[in-house]
Amino acid sequence: MSHRFNLIVFDYDGTLADSQHMIVRAMEEGFRAHGMTPPDAEDVRRVVGLTLERAVADLLPDPQDEAAVARIAESYRQAFLALRTQQDYHEPLFPGVREVLTELHCGPVRLGIATGKSRRGLVASLERHGLEDRFMTLQTADTAAGKPNPDMLIRAMNEAGADPDETVLIGDTTFDMEMAGNARVTAIGVAWGYHDPEELSASGAAAIVEAAEDLPAALSTLSTK
Repeated sequence: MSHRFNLIVFDYDGTLADSQHMIVRAMEEGFRAHGMTPPDAEDVRRVVGLTLERAVADLLPDPQDEAAVARIAESYRQAFLALRTQQDYHEPLFPGVREVLTELHCGPVRLGIATGKSRRGLVASLERHGLEDRFMTLQTADTAAGKPNPDMLIRAMNEAGADPDETVLIGDTTFDMEMAGNARVTAIGVAWGYHDPEELSASGAAAIVEAAEDLPAALSTLSTK
């Protein structure tokens, strides 16, 4: 199906890859390393998409404790790196994602990623799935301001030479929808991620898709509005 978008930017965790179990485990270990009670798994899922330091701060009783934030964030990074080397490491793509990326990655259409992950973590995951050649722009939390700041999308558009009206952001959290709105970019929410579809719509999603294979049709429909 044809559509008007020349740049399609995806969130990663919760949109393309189901990394929640690894994120929750690493966060638990990060808190325990400093003698603190780990946050509930649901609370961790709610902050996926933010920069690591912002996520940790939101999970702490005192979000202004910058020293604690820094310590836990560093322990999280070490824990996640260790988990990535274990045999039971599991960060699968959501059903249909690989196929839809192949379908959308054609002609003049360029694909990108805007994520709260570090670039090292993102590249490692893309390489694990054999997707490193799919995306022409990778925007991460270690080089750009975190969501919902529009910096990642602005950088992606500048790198791709795309205007806001020909760019779309696809994500699973309200942070993604708000980032798109701040960048004046169309947003599509996915129903299989970490925030509810109703929240995504309230935060500015122009459409919600229930499965990855529905994305091409959604893009085409939005192009006619």
